[in-house]
Amino acid sequence: MKNHPAPIGSNVPVTREHSKWFVILISCAAGLGGLLYGYDTAVISGAIGFLKDLYRLSPFMEGLVISSIMIGGVFGVGISGFLSDRFGRRKVLMAAALLFAVSAVVSALSQSVSSLIIARVIGGLEIGMGSSLSVTYITEAAPPAIRGSLSSLYQLFTILGISGTYFINLAVQQSGSYEWGVHTGWRWMLAYGMIPSVIFFIVLLIVPESPRWLAKAGRRNEALAVLTRINGEQTAKEEIKQIETSLQLEKMGSLSQLFKPGLRKALVIGILLALFNQVIGMNAITYYGPEIFKMMGFGQNAGFVTTCIVGVVEVIFTIIAVLLVDKVGRKKLMGVGSAFMALFMILIGASFYFQLASGPALVVIILGFVAAFCVSVGPITWIMISEIFPNHLRARASPVLQQYSYGGRIGRSASLCR
Repeated sequence: MKNHPAPIGSNVPVTREHSKWFVILISCAAGLGGLLYGYDTAVISGAIGFLKDLYRLSPFMEGLVISSIMIGGVFGVGISGFLSDRFGRRKVLMAAALLFAVSAVVSALSQSVSSLIIARVIGGLEIGMGSSLSVTYITEAAPPAIRGSLSSLYQLFTILGISGTYFINLAVQQSGSYEWGVHTGWRWMLAYGMIPSVIFFIVLLIVPESPRWLAKAGRRNEALAVLTRINGEQTAKEEIKQIETSLQLEKMGSLSQLFKPGLRKALVIGILLALFNQVIGMNAITYYGPEIFKMMGFGQNAGFVTTCIVGVVEVIFTIIAVLLVDKVGRKKLMGVGSAFMALFMILIGASFYFQLASGPALVVIILGFVAAFCVSVGPITWIMISEIFPNHLRARASPVLQQYSYGGRIGRSASLCR
């Protein structure tokens, strides 16, 4: 008979099996925020072609429709720290899930490009709060030995959201004529975003609050109960002392400390990692997949199908990254993956410039780039960012780096529409 996590506060003895499944449960719950992020990131790739024809979008307006979610994300990240410190990680994530559901409905029902942009900005608020807090929640709950793998779950769920959305876009695209897609199909693509938001909200109902936040709020016994469920009683007592010590240091922490000699290097590395993650080129495939493949000579349907293949490759190699990150190490995976990304980028550029490859051959090269990204820069960037700062400054540093990330993405998406 299988063991299942016992309710918080129960008298059921905590076994290693209980602890393992409990940690996986809370990590998956927070990681589901990545599912929403992935959905909202990828859904526009299927809708933008129809929207361009419906609203006769200029390159500027096309870029604004796509980047509006990142504009909301900048503000979402900015308020996530204050709100989560005030109300708790879990409650803010639940509010974010509801906000995303509202955004999905309003986006689907919008009757003008301006109302669509406003709805996507609202969705961006959720994306910003979720992306900032989900990894924080996992980091604060996961045992150090497997923290990297569990933190990678956020990226895995993001990729699952992206890949799943590609298939939803394909199914909607095949459900009617092109004219139907222009007037109705894209609305269904956006409306289906309600499904992951409802799942996210329901799962958050059954998981506990972050033990670190509970300790910070003066609810020591509750924090100790959660930590006991995760690591056992003896380790929990040691961890609660470490958390309390860290919280005392956090009271003295400020943004200005990030510019001190001991932490300045970490801040610069964090900013460069966040920017590199966004400007390397993966977003072009995510936002414009079907349009890119149409430019390469593929038909409307073939462009959507090829984008789905990209999604499958993303899932496979992100799973590989999750399995390897704690065994091989962050730095080695980043180095090897980045080297292969550079190689494939050179091949892609040479193929376009010198017309060395086209059609299926060029798709294979693009898939190689995607695989290299998903096994390295994609998931590992945010793990490293969450680990290079001491605990008492992590909550202050993370939103700053997230804002650089969203800023880089806004700039990248705008440059693609010139």
